[in-house]
Amino acid sequence: MTEKAAPSPGPGEDQAQLWNGAAGRAWVEGQAMMDHMLHPFQERLVAAVAVRQGERVLDVGCGTGAVTLALAKLQSVDAVTGIDISALMLAAAEARRSAAGVAARFLLADAESHDFTAAGFDRVVSRFGVMFFGQPVAAFANLRRATRPGGALHFFAWRGVAENSFMTLAEQVAAPLLPTLPPRRPGAPGQFAFADRDHVLGILRDSGWGGIDIAPVDVECSLPTDQLPTYLTRFGALGRVMEGLEPNRRQDVLAHLLNAFAPFIQAEKVLFTAACWQVTALS
Repeated sequence: MTEKAAPSPGPGEDQAQLWNGAAGRAWVEGQAMMDHMLHPFQERLVAAVAVRQGERVLDVGCGTGAVTLALAKLQSVDAVTGIDISALMLAAAEARRSAAGVAARFLLADAESHDFTAAGFDRVVSRFGVMFFGQPVAAFANLRRATRPGGALHFFAWRGVAENSFMTLAEQVAAPLLPTLPPRRPGAPGQFAFADRDHVLGILRDSGWGGIDIAPVDVECSLPTDQLPTYLTRFGALGRVMEGLEPNRRQDVLAHLLNAFAPFIQAEKVLFTAACWQVTALS
């Protein structure tokens, strides 16, 4: 079931517009591909939750619901809620929930400011959904209030640009060809907002979390080779620019991109290493 709550004003408005527009559409249409690519992180989050009985879990930035639904299938989980600001992605998540016949709740709201029931969850998890907060200290303080004393936080975030060549190569190759491609803004909400370990540590400490552990993990990920063009032309800032190009121009840029990505291709798979932080903390 999907419930609605008003998103927060201010910086969150830009994110809400993004994820209810082109970015949200791309994730919905590429759901199977992205779930496959990020499945190793889903497995790790599910394993973390499975060790205790009676868990009430909140999945932050749940998107199209892969992690939420995997958690809902665990016998150890009493209740699981997925929260996201994208109505498009939550509609897809709810359709998947209905088809799977599992008990999960989806909430259309901004986790940064939503009025959660105090201590309503035993564990908060996220697969790359926490780097987009406009006010991250306020957001994590809100999540801590929603977590019972002694409850846990467990999330994955990307490390730096230099360590994630697969995630940044397309923009580097396309930038000279597409003058309208916006550059990344260091420190702005987005994929690499949590690249600096000390920055993440400071956010969690300032928001009241303790027992913090921020460990670097390198995870092997893959996607089918025939889906690489879709990935390169639909996701991120580059995908939004590519969407507006004339077909011939789009194909020309794509040819340059595919040539640059040849080192990642091994037969029928595209293989790359995701350099991330695995973060845990206690409320």
